[in-house]
Amino acid sequence: MAELADYLDLTVSRARPQFRELKLRSFVSSGRQAVFLPVETLLCLAVSFLVNHRRFGGSTAHLAPEPIPSLARLFSRPPSSILAKMANLDGSRSHGGKWDILAGAMLRDEPTHFTHIYRTLMTAARAEGIGAERLPDFLGLEHDGEFDLLGQDELGPSALENAFKDQIAKAAAEGTWTEQQTERILLAAARVGQHVFALNVLANCGGRCVFCGLNPGSFGAKRMLVAGHIKPWKDSTSAERLDLRNGLAACPSHDVAFDTGLVTVDASLQVHVSGVLSAAVRADPLTRQYYGRPPLLDTILLPDQAQLPGRKYLDWHRTNIFDA
Repeated sequence: MAELADYLDLTVSRARPQFRELKLRSFVSSGRQAVFLPVETLLCLAVSFLVNHRRFGGSTAHLAPEPIPSLARLFSRPPSSILAKMANLDGSRSHGGKWDILAGAMLRDEPTHFTHIYRTLMTAARAEGIGAERLPDFLGLEHDGEFDLLGQDELGPSALENAFKDQIAKAAAEGTWTEQQTERILLAAARVGQHVFALNVLANCGGRCVFCGLNPGSFGAKRMLVAGHIKPWKDSTSAERLDLRNGLAACPSHDVAFDTGLVTVDASLQVHVSGVLSAAVRADPLTRQYYGRPPLLDTILLPDQAQLPGRKYLDWHRTNIFDA
């Protein structure tokens, strides 16, 4: 049985025999699967930074995007097995392996350590002849770069504490984890969920501010674009927090204006400005440069293939946040 050190202290020399074992494994379509090796579990953890496993159930597991199909082939497992392990890792399935759940939480909490483990996995796989066609560098960290979680601004300590205090107390009472371990597992899963949400929202909005069309990526400043919730994270259900239709991408100025109720968007996707901001635009040339029309668009800008923001979220924002 794997121990915590098998995940957190993985070395190339320890990982290579595991990849060798994977190359010899035969595919089992149903029934009892082979126990997950640490390298498999760690790669499933890495996928959780890209894919929301909750979007794919038993009947839709085959629709899960890359790199899940590639990992399924490498592991000689069905995609549903990969998705189940991802659910175990974030604590959403109670029968996950104890140490892989805790290791997953610790690595999600330590991006530098996680980056090192990811590169160790890739180095060991390549040394065993497993090339990019079988195991793609799906996080783009194999040779350089540092992993960084997106969209964390909404996850303030008070919001997290209020969201999970009942779950933390319940799990601690059951004795599976200490209160501190339970908190770490739940908060790490929330942070990764927010990261995946942000990735999906930024892609859905075409990498542009929906309010003015600014494309910070065109001048090397992708981090300037913020992916935020329409209905705030603290007020949303678990499903709403991960729903990309509950998100808009915006430049910093328009993100703050939306979050504080100075602007809103109606069901027809038209942008409305609050009375106080409208008055400031008329009176102050500098304010006009940011919130006049232009640069503020009449209707939010989205790619033709984008999923439109959900009406229930837009209505919530207009009712609860917008300062008409």
